[in-house]
Amino acid sequence: MPFAFEKLVVYQRAVDFADNVATATEQFQRGYGFLADQLNRAALSISANIAEGNGRFTKPDRRHFFGIARGSIQECVPLLELAARRSLITGDHHAKLKADLEEIARMLSGLIKGLDNRPD
Repeated sequence: MPFAFEKLVVYQRAVDFADNVATATEQFQRGYGFLADQLNRAALSISANIAEGNGRFTKPDRRHFFGIARGSIQECVPLLELAARRSLITGDHHAKLKADLEEIARMLSGLIKGLDNRPD
């Protein structure tokens, strides 16, 4: 039986994003392990915090973890930019990953707004 958060499309997209980042960073040149590590951690943090927030009982706790997930989305932006500038990923791949982040951010904002509309 799946956990409730596994049914959330935003969670599924966040896991897909983390998987795509993991695949991309496998190809990073030697000497860029620091960037690969930070990008993978930030990417994984998005889905992990959505899952953890969904498991909390109070709205403030949920909002807190969903906010951390939003922060991790923001953290990925400059990391992807640096990867593109250093030619570790192509311009097209950068654009695709950034578009994925923008979609996840919109969905997460909707999840947070939905929390605000729910009764306690």
